Amino acid sequence: MFTKLSLAIALASALAAGAPPTKREAAVFQQKIDALRKEQKKRRTIITENELNAYFIHESKDLPVGVVNPSLTVLGPNRVSGRAVVDLDAVRKASPPTSLLDPKSFLIGRVPLSATAVFTSSNGMGKFALESAKMGSLPLPKLLLDEIVSYYTRSESRPNGYTTESPFPLPIGIREIQITPRQAVIIQ
Repeated sequence: MFTKLSLAIALASALAAGAPPTKREAAVFQQKIDALRKEQKKRRTIITENELNAYFIHESKDLPVGVVNPSLTVLGPNRVSGRAVVDLDAVRKASPPTSLLDPKSFLIGRVPLSATAVFTSSNGMGKFALESAKMGSLPLPKLLLDEIVSYYTRSESRPNGYTTESPFPLPIGIREIQITPRQAVIIQ
């Protein structure tokens, strides 16, 4: 599951010309991903930010339970910002606070989270370097964001999930993703 989510996050490109994401763009995104899965040969595929966000809105069934309304924006070359509404109660219940002063005690309810990071990739691996994160309008410490990210990226093969800066494998034979204004270029 994390590889699909990481691919979606990594594919963000420059903000489209103000038009809201459409079902047609979601279908185009899905067609491109299907082609990437089938062919897995040396090729380049361009994904737009609107296609990715349209997929999140209209088609994505791959998001973890408790993560809703995700969207991504490119702030510059390889610099991205993402946001979603996240169920923090699930995170807190999975790893209960040890005291009232434990920062995890603040993980309550469904809250909008946002983060800004620099994304790099090479040799089939991707990595985010976190710049900042917020819970609502308040700064979110990296320690708490790591707790949330690790919870929502757990899998059978990775029971502890990932942290915000853990390198992760790019799926479906992708070697590199170059995020530039108006597009992300996927290189297989």
